[in-house]
Amino acid sequence: MSPPSSPVTPLTARKTWRTVEPLHGMVYFAPEAAESYRKLGLEGQSGYFASRAAPMGAVSAGTVVATFFNFRPSLVHEAMSGVWATVSPADVLDVRMEVATAALRRMLGAAADSDDLATAAGLATAAALRAAERAEGRPLFAGHADLPWPEGPLARLWHAQTLLREFRGDGHIALLVHHGLDGIEALVMHEATAELPVGLLRTTRGWTNGEWESAAGRLRDRGWLRPSADADHLSLSDEGAAVRQDIEEATDRLSVFPYEAIGEDGCDMLRGLARPFSRTVVDAAGLGG
Repeated sequence: MSPPSSPVTPLTARKTWRTVEPLHGMVYFAPEAAESYRKLGLEGQSGYFASRAAPMGAVSAGTVVATFFNFRPSLVHEAMSGVWATVSPADVLDVRMEVATAALRRMLGAAADSDDLATAAGLATAAALRAAERAEGRPLFAGHADLPWPEGPLARLWHAQTLLREFRGDGHIALLVHHGLDGIEALVMHEATAELPVGLLRTTRGWTNGEWESAAGRLRDRGWLRPSADADHLSLSDEGAAVRQDIEEATDRLSVFPYEAIGEDGCDMLRGLARPFSRTVVDAAGLGG
């Protein structure tokens, strides 16, 4: 029987996810990650793709392309080539958890064992457990939700936020597909908001300049970008901005369900507890020291 639920607004769902997210996201940038995956025989970006895909098992590169959505397919195929012949998903998952807890302990210091962190872990865990009741249509989340829960508040907080991140992400991808966007077009629209440095998404996702320009052209043809021949100075048209806002607001609505387990008061408490931890992680930037 599910625990009682309390209504939560979509804005609360977004704010709560965003406040806690650095505690999960740091695992992709912490120096412990690359070093540990290298010891498993995973070089370059193989560690990232394998570690995030491992909850789904020894899946193909095509499955990673589909579930990660916005990376250049050839980049994924190259990174995943021979991965599961080198290491098992179980071994990758064990190392990933070791990386997450070690990096958080390094960055948070004594706060990693604080009562506040334990309370935050309990709230996030309640939300993540409720998310697991609605895994349908969320393949990457479902793989993570099937993993055993780790011991200890620090590991549980990281795992819970990982589940909440993938729950939200799978819903977001469904909405991008609903609006007829492919992976690179979604990135172009994001860059056109001017929220991120020009070229960041293009570079980190492996797309070529020519592919980026072609995607921008397709979006201009749909009327979602303002006319321009400069792929480095993109801007959304009024229609494009409305489409993107619709996607973001719908993503928030699809993300409400887990947080209803703790309600508005619980979300407010979770944000208040997690905010100083997240700020410490952001300041550390996962770069050591």
